[in-house]
Amino acid sequence: MERVTGFLSLLSHNNNKEWFDAHKSQYKEALEVFQDFTAELINGIATFDKAVSGLSVKDCTFRIYRDLRFSPDKTPYKTYMGAHVCPGGKKSGFAGYYFHIGAAVNDWSGHHFMSSGLYQAHPSVVKSVRDDILYDATPYLNAIALAEGFEIDFGGCLKRVPAGYPSDSPFEHFFRLKDFLLARYMDDAFLFDKNLLKNVLSGFEKTYNFVELLNRSVTYANTSRN
Repeated sequence: MERVTGFLSLLSHNNNKEWFDAHKSQYKEALEVFQDFTAELINGIATFDKAVSGLSVKDCTFRIYRDLRFSPDKTPYKTYMGAHVCPGGKKSGFAGYYFHIGAAVNDWSGHHFMSSGLYQAHPSVVKSVRDDILYDATPYLNAIALAEGFEIDFGGCLKRVPAGYPSDSPFEHFFRLKDFLLARYMDDAFLFDKNLLKNVLSGFEKTYNFVELLNRSVTYANTSRN
C-alpha cells in the first residue's frame, strides 16, 4: 500500500492535469495495487456476507476524476481511493463495507478508514431505519456491541430529533443520524501491516450484523416505494 499512499501524497500537492498526465504510469501502478486488494477484499467479505458474491472490482470502486460541475473546488482529481463492497454494487443503495485510503491533508489523522453501513441513503430508507430502531433498538445495540474497534459516526447528524420521533428517547441520538455508519480509522502502521487484508476482513466481519439490519430496512423501503 506504500505505492498507493505515495502517489496520493504527491497528487495532493500537484493536483493538476499537467502533473497527472506526466505521472500516469505511477497512477496506474498505484491503481493496480488498490484494485488487486479490492478483488481480494470482495472475495473475503463474500465468505461471511453471501450477498456480495460475484461482484467485480469495477462494481465497487470509483473513478479518480472529480465531478467539477457544481463544486467550488476545481481541483480535477480525488486524493483518495475507495472501495464500497455492497449487494448490487456501489450504486445499489444497499449498506455495505467501505475501505478508504487518502492523502494526509492538513494533518487530518482520519485519511485512512474503514466503515460499514449506509451513506447518503434515500429519505425513505432513512425513515425505515429510524422506524426500525423506534420499534426495537435492541438488535442495533447488540450489533454495535459486536463491532469491536468501530464507533458510530455522528458527523453530520441533525441537531434536533426529527418530527415523528421522541426527543426524550434514550435512542434520540440514533434518530438524529442521516447516515448510519460504523467507522474505524487506520494509521499507517495498520495500513502497511503484512496482514492488512486479514485484519480488515476481521474488522468488517464484526460489523456484518449491523449491515444486515440496515439492508433489511433498505429492502423494506424499496418494496414500499414500488
